[in-house]
Amino acid sequence: MLNRQVSKRVNRAVIYACGIAALAISVAIPASAQTPSKKTTVTFNMPVEIPGVGAQVLPAGTYVFRLMDSQSDRNIVQVFNKDESHIYATILAVPNYRLRATDKTVMTFAERAAGSPQAIRAWFYPGDNWGQEFVYPKARAVYIAKLANIPVLYIPDEVASNIVAPATTPDDAPVVALKRVPLKAVTPTGDDLELAAVVAQPPARQVARLPKTASNVPLILMLGLLFMTVGGSLYKLCDQA
Repeated sequence: MLNRQVSKRVNRAVIYACGIAALAISVAIPASAQTPSKKTTVTFNMPVEIPGVGAQVLPAGTYVFRLMDSQSDRNIVQVFNKDESHIYATILAVPNYRLRATDKTVMTFAERAAGSPQAIRAWFYPGDNWGQEFVYPKARAVYIAKLANIPVLYIPDEVASNIVAPATTPDDAPVVALKRVPLKAVTPTGDDLELAAVVAQPPARQVARLPKTASNVPLILMLGLLFMTVGGSLYKLCDQA
């Protein structure tokens, strides 16, 4: 009889423990999930210029844009061919804000003369207020700014080779170099501007919706304490059963 009672209590404890474990997994996995790649497949019906060495132009066709790495003030976007077997560019981008999100992918371009490839300026993922403002090598940024009559973000020309260098992880040397490089904007007249004068900031009421960059460790610790408390309570219930 005693063995049956012990076995019954053990079984109950195991069931409760499994329930707690399942709850822990369902909560902790989303809490520690990495920033999604926001993979987007787009088809251009005309040639499009992207940052690269000199004028890097993509012929009309289908391409894949993916967010490789995201930080609070600098993101890394990669551009692939349709089946993702070839990387055209690993591009530095700065988060930029728009007042109204849409349910479709939005790409903005720097207007150019008729017949000239349009230079891609920003990429907004469906539903996001925050998008990726692309950064060009300085010489190309000066050229685009003058033709389009808009400020263009730039990095020094000597770093441009990192845009087309092979890179598969955020720790690869070309990616690290892009994250650390000085970053400014150039006006149509060739004058430098600080980023704050070019990149849109959210209205005051939207500050709470800035991209998430804080660690999930405090949340996980709080959940751990909660599970320990629940586990202790369940243990007492089992002991009294």
